[in-house]
Amino acid sequence: MKVSGFTFIRNAIVYDYPIVEAIQSILPLCDEVIVAVGNSEDNTLELIQNIDPNKIKIIETIWDDSMREGGKVLAIETDKALAAVSHDADWCIYIQGDEVLHEDGHDEIRGAMRHYLNRKDIDGLLLRYRHFYGSYDYVGASSKWYRNEIRIIRNNQKIHSFKDAQGFRNHDNSKLKVIPLKAYMHHYGWVKDPRAMQKKQESFNKLWHDDAWMEKNIVKSEAFDYGREVRELKRFEGKHPQCMQARIDRTNWTFETDISIKRLTFKDKIKNWFYNQLGIELGYKNYRF
Repeated sequence: MKVSGFTFIRNAIVYDYPIVEAIQSILPLCDEVIVAVGNSEDNTLELIQNIDPNKIKIIETIWDDSMREGGKVLAIETDKALAAVSHDADWCIYIQGDEVLHEDGHDEIRGAMRHYLNRKDIDGLLLRYRHFYGSYDYVGASSKWYRNEIRIIRNNQKIHSFKDAQGFRNHDNSKLKVIPLKAYMHHYGWVKDPRAMQKKQESFNKLWHDDAWMEKNIVKSEAFDYGREVRELKRFEGKHPQCMQARIDRTNWTFETDISIKRLTFKDKIKNWFYNQLGIELGYKNYRF
């Protein structure tokens, strides 16, 4: 069984992406990792080159900055990396620059890839998500944070990145048939130095919106105010992936919030009850069982 990892990244240093930790978190599962490194304004290329030259294959890409609708350019960059995986790979593990796979799930992932290797009706494997916000101590608690997503797919030319690269679909846009796993992906997109987060907000939203929207909705500031957009949170009592510990130790800002303040709508409460009590996820799902 051969496994390829794939990802994309651009301006990882400027926007403080944990891309090194992201790649390190899937390396033990992969025979190779394809990294599409976009045209950057910092030393992102050198950063990736220094991780593991034996396993990592870099392709240099140019982002289409004129594409400012629905984050489509992210799917395009994802597909560039996917297209470069070895043809003889059986499975492909995808990870984004602000995600880190918890090592506690490695054995289950390996076992599932072996078990379903010859089950051609299974298109992918579904991972659980923990979304962190403000600091490494708080995790999203409402249904507004997606709970699961496809991060392992069969090496199949019919599969492509969907919309803004959150998940995958077949080329006819039909949903992939997946097997849910108990392995966790940690999403750290809302946890970084507030100055880097502010830069990301002022730049990254251009992938979805025009200048008029940016002018109206993005607050100009030197540092991002996490309290301004705080969502339903709970304190995280578990352990972070081992490869994240050094980054966590370097934390140079503080964030505190009152988790007793409930912002859940009635709809959120219903969704949470079904998921927590029955394991049923209501609403939008980018996959089928």
